[in-house]
Amino acid sequence: MATHFDPAAAAQPGSGIFGLPHSPDEAHVVVIPVPFEATTSYGGGTSDGPAALLEASKQVDLFDVETGRPYERGIAMLEAPAELHTWNERAKERAQLVIEAGGIDSGEAELLAAAKDVNGFSEKLNEHVYRTTKHWLEQGKRVAAVGGDHAISFGIIQAHAEKYPGMGVLHLDAHADLRVAYEGFTWSHASIFYNVCERIPGVKTLVQVGLRDMSENEHRYIEDSGGRIHAFYDAVLQQNRFDGLPWNQQVKQIVDKLPQQVYLSFDIDGLDPVLCPNTGTPVPGGLSFPEATALVAGVVRSGRTIVGFDLTEVAPDPEGSEWDANVGARLLYKMIGWMLKSQKA
Repeated sequence: MATHFDPAAAAQPGSGIFGLPHSPDEAHVVVIPVPFEATTSYGGGTSDGPAALLEASKQVDLFDVETGRPYERGIAMLEAPAELHTWNERAKERAQLVIEAGGIDSGEAELLAAAKDVNGFSEKLNEHVYRTTKHWLEQGKRVAAVGGDHAISFGIIQAHAEKYPGMGVLHLDAHADLRVAYEGFTWSHASIFYNVCERIPGVKTLVQVGLRDMSENEHRYIEDSGGRIHAFYDAVLQQNRFDGLPWNQQVKQIVDKLPQQVYLSFDIDGLDPVLCPNTGTPVPGGLSFPEATALVAGVVRSGRTIVGFDLTEVAPDPEGSEWDANVGARLLYKMIGWMLKSQKA
């Protein structure tokens, strides 16, 4: 780090994420921006999430009472290649045909062709994220991704599962994301964890927290998973709270289902939508910010290691408010801090 850097000063023009001066080669934590939201079927805007998070991060104080000085290890966000923006725009345009028709069930050739195109762009996106993650993991970095919709998580989870076979995924979300090729899109944001469970054997366990909106088929998939998937439904978590069970005890019940090495996959809509009003598919209920960060802390305090993570579905307010990105940037810094604190080296 440059000797003149003052962590208490305002972020300087042209500085990186959190106002830091690190290059990706200098940083210990590398953040991959993935501005892609092709299959978003309700609200949009998450493709602007990485840029909004970058800007909002410069308002985050770098000293953290719980995790100390995460910035000292070095944190850098990569630049998103121009082709990602192109893929996103072209895929969104093709996807809109399918979404407006309610899917491909009619079997119309035009819709089937459009869905095939979207799936093709998504596969290229997955490969980009996978290769980028793998490259930086091979350099000894800790890697995170910011979206974009939740579909962007496949490549980074795949790369981490190869490096840490037998890892668990702790998934915070309002939705189970276990649908099969939703609306005809194999790589739909609503299918991310169906694809993880079906295609990434290195993921031993999936622990889902905050679920409050799902199909009956998704619920059945969880029940039929043979214990590979553990769901902590929002209604049950809230009822336990009403009955007087402290949150730290609920956190212990959640964390106990995880193996030693843990990957975090956090959709911002797992939080109370008061904290993320512009996310694509907000659902009443969810975790408070302190509950979410206490959950991350609970993983680390249990002696487990956070190996990597993603944060998705942050969508900036089209009217210009920075609230969604502000919350997202602060959650991002907490996740980085606890990830670093969990690691012995």
